Amino acid sequence: MGDTAPHPWWVWDDAHGLVPGEPGPEPALLAADSWLVDDGRMRGRSTHRARFTGACRQEGVPEDVAARFWDAALAALPRRGAWFPRTELHQGGVLGLRVRPAPPLRADIRVLLPPRPDARRAPARKGPDLPALGELRREAQREGADDLLLALPSGVLTESTTASLLWWDAGTLCAADAGRHQLGGVTQALITGLAAARGIPVRTAPVTAAELPGHEVWLVNALHGIRPVSAWIGTGARAAAPEQAARWRELLRTLEEPLPPTRRDAGPADRPAFEGRTTT
Repeated sequence: MGDTAPHPWWVWDDAHGLVPGEPGPEPALLAADSWLVDDGRMRGRSTHRARFTGACRQEGVPEDVAARFWDAALAALPRRGAWFPRTELHQGGVLGLRVRPAPPLRADIRVLLPPRPDARRAPARKGPDLPALGELRREAQREGADDLLLALPSGVLTESTTASLLWWDAGTLCAADAGRHQLGGVTQALITGLAAARGIPVRTAPVTAAELPGHEVWLVNALHGIRPVSAWIGTGARAAAPEQAARWRELLRTLEEPLPPTRRDAGPADRPAFEGRTTT
């Protein structure tokens, strides 16, 4: 961290912009979106915006209010250092920005297979199930894994608690298909878009845990990017060598774009709230 940590929690006031949030219990979380900011650059800016403001619209937040909040949130982010901000919508229409230092990034991931069927209440939206997913992830860590896969009662995999599931089948890039029972992953969409633009076949298909060993498998998200599975915890299966991952990490980096410029003639709510404060 730098000498001064930023205020971690800001709340949107449509008349005054982002104001420091009060400590204490917060209303129920209805929607959230998070991403990596590295020295003022991020990936998938428009897609993250569309996913978050779309969830806000579904919960009755006027589109112009959600758009003003989003633009102010991006303007408020640090331009130096590594950060993992999260925009949030809480019950009662409370919009907030949580500013967090980015945790250490991992190059691979050890995965636990599903111990029980996926019990999320809102699998197609990031936010409402975050506390339950956090507990599942801690459960996996107690077993020596970094994360665990989620599955329908049929055994069809959806994703992990934090990431979308991709794998390679010969020269085809495959994505897990569980219909409405999974989140639309921004990073997954970026990667499959890169593949399609290069003429690489892309297929979405239902998949079970038994079908994955022997393939190069990735868990992908907006924080870590691409993490190949390096171990299947609790099984005798060996993880395949990550032959494709390094190249595709470089391709994914080409999609990084700067945060929008800030307006120096604007009020405090429109300027970087944490300018000059950095983290390493």
